[in-house]
Amino acid sequence: MGGTMDGTRQRRRGDTRQRIQDVALELFAEQGYEKTSLREIAERLEVTKAALYYHFKTKEEILVSIFEDLSRPIEDLIEWGRLQPHTLETKQEIVRRYSEALAGAAPLFRFMQENQATVRELRIGGMFKDRMLVLRDILVAPDADLVDQVRSISALFTLHAGMFVLQDLEGDPEDKRRAVLEVATDLITRAHRGAGES
Repeated sequence: MGGTMDGTRQRRRGDTRQRIQDVALELFAEQGYEKTSLREIAERLEVTKAALYYHFKTKEEILVSIFEDLSRPIEDLIEWGRLQPHTLETKQEIVRRYSEALAGAAPLFRFMQENQATVRELRIGGMFKDRMLVLRDILVAPDADLVDQVRSISALFTLHAGMFVLQDLEGDPEDKRRAVLEVATDLITRAHRGAGES
Protein backbone atom coordinates (compact mmCIF):
# COMPACT_ATOMS: atom_id res chain seq x y z
CA MET A 1 0.00 0.00 0.00
CA GLY A 2 2.74 2.45 1.00
CA GLY A 3 4.48 1.74 -2.28
CA THR A 4 1.54 2.87 -4.37
CA MET A 5 1.13 6.05 -2.34
CA ASP A 6 4.79 6.89 -2.89
CA GLY A 7 4.40 6.07 -6.55
CA THR A 8 1.51 8.50 -6.86
CA ARG A 9 3.40 11.20 -5.02
CA GLN A 10 6.43 10.59 -7.20
CA ARG A 11 4.36 10.87 -10.34
CA ARG A 12 2.77 14.11 -9.15
CA ARG A 13 6.16 15.49 -8.23
CA GLY A 14 7.37 14.55 -11.70
CA ASP A 15 4.45 16.30 -13.36
CA THR A 16 5.75 19.87 -13.49
CA ARG A 17 2.56 21.28 -14.99
CA GLN A 18 0.53 19.82 -12.11
CA ARG A 19 3.01 21.17 -9.53
CA ILE A 20 2.84 24.64 -11.07
CA GLN A 21 -0.98 24.53 -10.87
CA ASP A 22 -0.96 23.37 -7.23
CA VAL A 23 1.55 25.99 -6.10
CA ALA A 24 -0.09 28.79 -8.09
CA LEU A 25 -3.50 28.01 -6.59
CA GLU A 26 -1.92 27.93 -3.12
CA LEU A 27 -0.37 31.37 -3.66
CA PHE A 28 -3.52 32.80 -5.28
CA ALA A 29 -5.52 31.62 -2.25
CA GLU A 30 -2.96 32.97 0.26
CA GLN A 31 -2.36 36.44 -1.15
CA GLY A 32 -4.87 36.92 -3.95
CA TYR A 33 -4.50 36.51 -7.69
CA GLU A 34 -3.56 40.13 -8.39
CA LYS A 35 -0.73 40.22 -5.86
CA THR A 36 0.88 36.96 -7.02
CA SER A 37 3.57 37.17 -9.69
CA LEU A 38 4.98 34.47 -11.97
CA ARG A 39 8.33 35.09 -10.28
CA GLU A 40 6.88 34.21 -6.87
CA ILE A 41 5.34 31.03 -8.27
CA ALA A 42 8.73 30.06 -9.75
CA GLU A 43 10.48 30.83 -6.45
CA ARG A 44 8.14 28.68 -4.40
CA LEU A 45 8.57 25.86 -6.94
CA GLU A 46 12.34 26.39 -6.81
CA VAL A 47 12.54 26.58 -10.59
CA THR A 48 13.70 29.39 -12.87
CA LYS A 49 11.16 31.75 -14.38
CA ALA A 50 12.23 30.38 -17.78
CA ALA A 51 11.28 26.84 -16.69
CA LEU A 52 7.87 28.10 -15.60
CA TYR A 53 7.51 30.06 -18.84
CA TYR A 54 8.05 26.86 -20.82
CA HIS A 55 4.69 25.61 -19.49
CA PHE A 56 2.72 28.83 -19.01
CA LYS A 57 3.27 32.33 -20.39
CA THR A 58 0.88 34.14 -18.02
CA LYS A 59 -0.90 33.77 -14.68
CA GLU A 60 -4.19 33.63 -16.53
CA GLU A 61 -2.96 30.65 -18.56
CA ILE A 62 -2.21 28.84 -15.29
CA LEU A 63 -5.62 29.67 -13.87
CA VAL A 64 -7.47 28.64 -17.04
CA SER A 65 -5.57 25.33 -17.10
CA ILE A 66 -6.50 24.70 -13.43
CA PHE A 67 -10.11 25.50 -14.23
CA GLU A 68 -10.16 23.21 -17.27
CA ASP A 69 -8.51 20.30 -15.42
CA LEU A 70 -10.53 20.53 -12.21
CA SER A 71 -13.84 21.14 -13.93
CA ARG A 72 -13.41 18.34 -16.49
CA PRO A 73 -15.71 16.07 -14.42
CA ILE A 74 -18.40 18.77 -14.75
CA GLU A 75 -17.81 18.85 -18.51
CA ASP A 76 -18.14 15.02 -18.62
CA LEU A 77 -21.32 15.24 -16.55
CA ILE A 78 -22.84 17.76 -18.98
CA GLU A 79 -21.99 15.50 -21.94
CA TRP A 80 -23.58 12.53 -20.15
CA GLY A 81 -26.63 14.52 -19.02
CA ARG A 82 -27.39 15.78 -22.53
CA LEU A 83 -27.78 12.19 -23.77
CA GLN A 84 -30.08 11.02 -20.97
CA PRO A 85 -33.88 11.02 -20.89
CA HIS A 86 -35.45 13.79 -18.76
CA THR A 87 -36.36 11.38 -15.96
CA LEU A 88 -36.25 12.04 -12.24
CA GLU A 89 -33.51 9.39 -11.91
CA THR A 90 -31.34 11.27 -14.42
CA LYS A 91 -31.80 14.57 -12.61
CA GLN A 92 -31.03 13.03 -9.21
CA GLU A 93 -27.91 11.39 -10.65
CA ILE A 94 -26.76 14.72 -12.12
CA VAL A 95 -27.16 16.41 -8.73
CA ARG A 96 -25.24 13.56 -7.04
CA ARG A 97 -22.40 13.64 -9.57
CA TYR A 98 -22.24 17.44 -9.52
CA SER A 99 -21.86 17.30 -5.73
CA GLU A 100 -18.87 14.96 -6.19
CA ALA A 101 -17.34 17.10 -8.94
CA LEU A 102 -17.57 20.21 -6.75
CA ALA A 103 -15.94 18.38 -3.84
CA GLY A 104 -13.07 17.34 -6.15
CA ALA A 105 -12.57 20.92 -7.32
CA ALA A 106 -13.01 22.54 -3.88
CA PRO A 107 -9.71 24.55 -3.91
CA LEU A 108 -10.62 26.08 -7.28
CA PHE A 109 -14.14 27.04 -6.24
CA ARG A 110 -12.86 28.46 -2.96
CA PHE A 111 -10.49 30.63 -5.00
CA MET A 112 -13.34 31.70 -7.31
CA GLN A 113 -15.51 32.59 -4.32
CA GLU A 114 -12.78 34.68 -2.68
CA ASN A 115 -11.69 36.42 -5.89
CA GLN A 116 -15.01 37.17 -7.55
CA ALA A 117 -13.96 40.47 -9.13
CA THR A 118 -10.88 38.84 -10.71
CA VAL A 119 -12.89 35.83 -11.89
CA ARG A 120 -15.43 38.10 -13.58
CA GLU A 121 -12.66 39.80 -15.56
CA LEU A 122 -10.98 36.55 -16.58
CA ARG A 123 -12.18 33.97 -19.09
CA ILE A 124 -12.99 31.42 -16.39
CA GLY A 125 -15.93 33.53 -15.16
CA GLY A 126 -17.65 33.20 -18.52
CA MET A 127 -16.66 29.55 -18.88
CA PHE A 128 -18.18 28.70 -15.51
CA LYS A 129 -21.37 30.66 -16.23
CA ASP A 130 -21.80 28.83 -19.56
CA ARG A 131 -21.52 25.46 -17.83
CA MET A 132 -24.06 26.48 -15.21
CA LEU A 133 -26.52 27.51 -17.92
CA VAL A 134 -26.15 24.19 -19.73
CA LEU A 135 -26.64 22.25 -16.48
CA ARG A 136 -29.71 24.36 -15.77
CA ASP A 137 -31.15 23.52 -19.20
CA ILE A 138 -30.62 19.81 -18.59
CA LEU A 139 -32.28 19.94 -15.15
CA VAL A 140 -35.21 22.28 -15.84
CA ALA A 141 -38.17 20.62 -17.53
CA PRO A 142 -39.26 22.59 -20.64
CA ASP A 143 -42.84 22.87 -19.29
CA ALA A 144 -41.87 23.65 -15.67
CA ASP A 145 -43.65 26.57 -14.04
CA LEU A 146 -41.64 29.38 -12.51
CA VAL A 147 -41.56 27.92 -9.00
CA ASP A 148 -40.23 24.59 -10.29
CA GLN A 149 -37.65 26.35 -12.46
CA VAL A 150 -36.45 28.17 -9.34
CA ARG A 151 -36.38 24.86 -7.41
CA SER A 152 -34.19 23.24 -10.09
CA ILE A 153 -31.75 26.15 -10.20
CA SER A 154 -31.75 26.32 -6.38
CA ALA A 155 -30.64 22.68 -6.26
CA LEU A 156 -27.40 23.72 -8.02
CA PHE A 157 -26.94 26.78 -5.82
CA THR A 158 -27.55 24.69 -2.71
CA LEU A 159 -24.55 22.56 -3.70
CA HIS A 160 -22.46 25.71 -4.23
CA ALA A 161 -23.56 27.22 -0.93
CA GLY A 162 -22.70 23.95 0.75
CA MET A 163 -19.06 24.44 -0.18
CA PHE A 164 -18.70 27.94 1.30
CA VAL A 165 -21.48 28.92 3.66
CA LEU A 166 -21.58 25.63 5.53
CA GLN A 167 -17.82 25.48 6.18
CA ASP A 168 -18.49 27.38 9.40
CA LEU A 169 -21.15 24.95 10.61
CA GLU A 170 -20.10 22.37 13.18
CA GLY A 171 -19.91 18.81 11.99
CA ASP A 172 -18.10 16.28 9.89
CA PRO A 173 -17.44 17.56 6.32
CA GLU A 174 -18.78 14.34 4.80
CA ASP A 175 -21.96 14.55 6.90
CA LYS A 176 -22.41 18.15 5.76
CA ARG A 177 -21.89 17.18 2.12
CA ARG A 178 -24.52 14.45 2.46
CA ALA A 179 -26.98 16.85 4.14
CA VAL A 180 -26.48 19.44 1.37
CA LEU A 181 -26.93 16.72 -1.28
CA GLU A 182 -30.15 15.56 0.41
CA VAL A 183 -31.60 19.09 0.30
CA ALA A 184 -30.53 19.58 -3.35
CA THR A 185 -32.02 16.18 -4.31
CA ASP A 186 -35.24 17.06 -2.50
CA LEU A 187 -35.50 20.33 -4.47
CA ILE A 188 -34.93 18.65 -7.83
CA THR A 189 -37.42 15.89 -6.94
CA ARG A 190 -40.14 18.39 -6.01
CA ALA A 191 -39.46 20.40 -9.17
CA HIS A 192 -39.74 17.28 -11.33
CA ARG A 193 -42.97 16.12 -9.67
CA GLY A 194 -44.45 19.59 -10.11
CA ALA A 195 -43.69 19.50 -13.82
CA GLY A 196 -45.08 15.98 -14.14
CA GLU A 197 -48.41 16.83 -12.51
CA SER A 198 -49.31 19.78 -14.74
